[in-house]
Amino acid sequence: MAVFASASSSRVKYDVFISFRGSDIRSGFLSHLTKELRRKQVDVYVDDRLERGDQISSALDEAIEGSMIALVIFSKDYASSKWCLQELVKIMECKEASGQIVLPVFYCVDPSDVRRQKRTYADAFAHLELKFKDNSNELKNWRSVLKKTADLSGYHSSNFQ
Repeated sequence: MAVFASASSSRVKYDVFISFRGSDIRSGFLSHLTKELRRKQVDVYVDDRLERGDQISSALDEAIEGSMIALVIFSKDYASSKWCLQELVKIMECKEASGQIVLPVFYCVDPSDVRRQKRTYADAFAHLELKFKDNSNELKNWRSVLKKTADLSGYHSSNFQ
């Protein structure tokens, strides 16, 4: 935690937690990003740090809670993952409860597609509505946190190509 040591508290374990859809970015963008952050001595948490035998959801919740910054990388299939959406809910809860910094990155998606659940995000929710038809509150919550997160000032990958 060398980079953010002065702002750290006793509960902070990581500088940055990265929320992402693995199939979209793990072997490309994410590997380059984490390599550069670690080179700058930023302690980054991605799910490759899970210990064998860990309960996935509780280990991820602890990592989110223990991170100073949450970097949310919205990619084309992010919303098709229930895990990503659950992480996003937890991230936004931490933002509201403890002031965690949340930085959205729009990787090859338009922020308005995320905000308004259009294109691949609309397709993902059409599928989720069938799968979770008995849990409309969870669907409503996922839609809400997507909009809230996409409304935050962030970065668009088209600005870096």
